[in-house]
This record gives sequence, C-alpha cells and structure tokens, in this order.
Amino acid sequence: MMDSIKLYTIVVLFVLSGEYVSGTTFTFVNKCDYTVWPGILAGASSPKLDSTGFELQNGGTRTFQAPSGWSGRFWGRTNCNFDGAGQGTCATGDCGSGTMECNGSGATPPATLAEFTLNGSGGQDFYDVSLVDGYNLPMIVESNGGSGGCQTTGCLVDLNKRCPSELMAEGGGACKSACEAFGTPEYCCSGEFGTPDKCKPSMYSEAFKSACPRAYSYAYDDATSTFTCSGGDYTITFCPSSPSQKSSMGTPTSNMGATPGTEAGPVAGAVTGSGTDTGMGTNTGTGSLMADGSWFAGLASGDSTNTRHPNFGLQLALLFIVITSLATSLFNL
Repeated sequence: MMDSIKLYTIVVLFVLSGEYVSGTTFTFVNKCDYTVWPGILAGASSPKLDSTGFELQNGGTRTFQAPSGWSGRFWGRTNCNFDGAGQGTCATGDCGSGTMECNGSGATPPATLAEFTLNGSGGQDFYDVSLVDGYNLPMIVESNGGSGGCQTTGCLVDLNKRCPSELMAEGGGACKSACEAFGTPEYCCSGEFGTPDKCKPSMYSEAFKSACPRAYSYAYDDATSTFTCSGGDYTITFCPSSPSQKSSMGTPTSNMGATPGTEAGPVAGAVTGSGTDTGMGTNTGTGSLMADGSWFAGLASGDSTNTRHPNFGLQLALLFIVITSLATSLFNL
C-alpha cells in the first residue's frame, strides 16, 4: 500500500510541475527532386539537437525535439559528396566541417536560413527565413498548432533563376548577397551605414523582397520578416510547391510591434546580404552569439529563461484521475 501511495505522490508532483510538457518538434520535409543535407547550428547557450547535419532524400522527413529556450538556425546543403564514413563536402551551404555532421559550424554563404528562438520574450517563439546570407534553395517554415500570429514564412521562388550574373556563386546553384559580392559598407550595413536610418534596401534586396516578401532581404528588414507563435511545432520544407502554400505566402502584415535589431557584420544586398543576420525581438533586438562565433538574428535575444506554460486544463484532468484512483485504492483496503 505504501508503495502505491509513493507512486501516486510522484505522479501528482510530476503533473503539478508541468515537466511532462515536451519541447518543440521540428519536422524537416524534402520536396526537392534531389537530395538535401540539412545543417543545424545551435546558439552558443543552446544544446545541440540529436544531429547537426544529416541526409534527407527526395520525399523524406525527419523530426527533432528542441527544449524550451532553444535558439538556432537550419539550412539545406546541396550537391554534397560524402563517403561511407561521412567525410565530404557540399557545393552550397557547406559548413566546413569536412563531415556530414556540422559539429558547431554554420553555413558558408550563400545559403537560405531558417532561424528560431523558442520561448523568447513574452513566452513567444520567434522565427524567420533569411536571405541575408544569400540564397541556395527555396524553403518555408510553417507552424503546427500554437497560438498568436503563427504565419507561414519563407521563399517559394527559385531565385537562382533570377540571380544577376554579378551575384551568381561560382559553379552556379546559389546567389550571393550584394555584401558578399561587393563588400562595400552601403551593401553591408557597416561603418557609417551601420544603423537602420542609414542602411536602406538596395536594388538587389528590393528585387528579391518582391519575389519573397516574407523573407529577410537585408539587415534591417525586420517589420515584415520576423514572425511569432506561442506553443507551436514547426515544419521546415525544402522546395515547397503546393498551391495552398503559394496562396498563403502573399505580402505579409507589418510586424510593427518589433524593435529593429542591430546588424553584427556584413549583410544586405541582392538576395540580400551576406554575413551575420540580425533582426529583432520584442524588446532588445541585439542578437545572440552562435556556436561558430557568428551572430544570430536579434529575434533570438529575448528572455529565453522563461519556461513554456503547460496546459493547466490537462494538468487538472490528470490530477483528478490520480486523486480518484488513489481514493479508490484506499476505499478497497
């Protein structure tokens, strides 16, 4: 009998603590007609997920769990050549590790990035799809469940087909940012152009913003490019193409509640800029350090020490079941 009481006590404490609430699920889907090798880079203060780089064949899916407060970025590598031991390189998005696992290294520009901060300021998840480091393949982020805005974002268009010759990466297959291509302060939002009032969209970033209105097109493209959701899971799809997705990807509503962040390195330009992303958060927008020493969009900054609130209705239901079972056991003695 004492063992039963101890067990019920443990269950009650577990339910009340809310520890049963799982983290966020990220699902990767490859709809490209070729294999993609996703890369994962966690923020400097975030734990690594189960993998930092893996193979995802055409039509394949893979899921990962991330804890509350996690921040990091995802991208797709293309035209990779790995041997049986997982050694090799990729033509675009390579992380420089020499292996399929990126092991704390980020994408070599140009690469399309999806960036997340979970349970940030106000308990919200912040996310964006960024072309600030250039572009290598179409990608969207969709929320599953959750509350708040929870809008789909990303870039459905094959920008490689629209890439100006001066921005085309060597060998093709990717489009550089104007910052990476030209390296000047006005494209990189650096030096005297290092503030939102001085660094404006270039003709390159405007062209790609027109093609992908919800994606970050240059360093200070915060208001229409960062999205929030509370308590959702997320699907990252490479080469999305369905009509329903296209219809949901029109001009975004301005996120005027966001405070522009500060850019921490070369950014901006054509398919927007290369270098380090920034963005915004609802409070500071100052960015956070990534494990590879680069900077993550300011949307990542926010109070990630908050814990996601559990579903209290579910808690009460479980507690009622436990108490009822305990009372029944005592009655049957």
